[in-house]
Amino acid sequence: MTQHEVEHTITVDAPAAEVYRLIAEVENWPLIFPPCVHVDVVERGSSDERIRIRATANGEPKSWTSRRELDPDKLRIGFAQEVSAPPVAAMGGTWVIEEEGAGTRIRLLHHYRAVDDDPAGLAWIDEAVDRNSRSELAALKVSMERVTDTALTLSFADSVRIDGSAKDVYDFVNEAQAWQERLPHVAKVDLREDTPGLQVLRMDTRTADGATHTTESVRVCFPHHKIAYKQTTLPALLQLHTGYWEFTEDADGVTTATSQHTVILDPDNITAVLGAGAGVEQARVFIRGALGGNSRATLGLAKAYAEVRR
Repeated sequence: MTQHEVEHTITVDAPAAEVYRLIAEVENWPLIFPPCVHVDVVERGSSDERIRIRATANGEPKSWTSRRELDPDKLRIGFAQEVSAPPVAAMGGTWVIEEEGAGTRIRLLHHYRAVDDDPAGLAWIDEAVDRNSRSELAALKVSMERVTDTALTLSFADSVRIDGSAKDVYDFVNEAQAWQERLPHVAKVDLREDTPGLQVLRMDTRTADGATHTTESVRVCFPHHKIAYKQTTLPALLQLHTGYWEFTEDADGVTTATSQHTVILDPDNITAVLGAGAGVEQARVFIRGALGGNSRATLGLAKAYAEVRR
């Protein structure tokens, strides 16, 4: 099979060591890279690791396992997909971070093969690699500029104790296709799960004033203890929204259910959404109330659902 090689580059105004750190620490990826939804470290050695990635490619949710070789002295990170998702037969590459004047040059190299050298499959891979590489490099540049702007980033969580099993609470959140009937703030919902445990959830949510807004999320499900997600279609006030639902059952059969959110505000849309005179602090309060309110309502109904099944 024929191997294809491509390179994408960008220059950022940031120290090379800091750029390397952001790329090396995979727990940062859902917050930095738009296509990335969730990353698990499966194995970790002194200079290598095995990671499981869930991300979108050409808008489709995909999952694969990669091995990485980390070289902090040379500021290089090599990677190779261990198990690729069709139409990819093999995929690998290298992050190369180089000092350039007062800034840093980032080179993202890829080499890949299509299953059976299929031309349509290769075209799909070409487009996905180009789109994701440009998106990732642009996002890295923006992320370096955000490091000191903590006012736009907000993380919070709400929890409830439930006299019921983690499985029943998990089922309530996992079965989002029923949310239109179960949750008053959900006006319309569409759930796709072409790959078990990897969902695309499109939803129309009612706001306090009766209006609706549409969001779309990719969800990664870990029965029966966690559902991680990332919004790929966002409300106007947000640049980023990731989060998770977590379910922990104790020895007495009592479950603690938690809804966690991390968001980055879009400062350019604050006055359009909240009115003239509104600023970042008003937007933080609004988002905490809106997202937290919906989460607490969902947790309350999940509690009722699970407790009648105990």
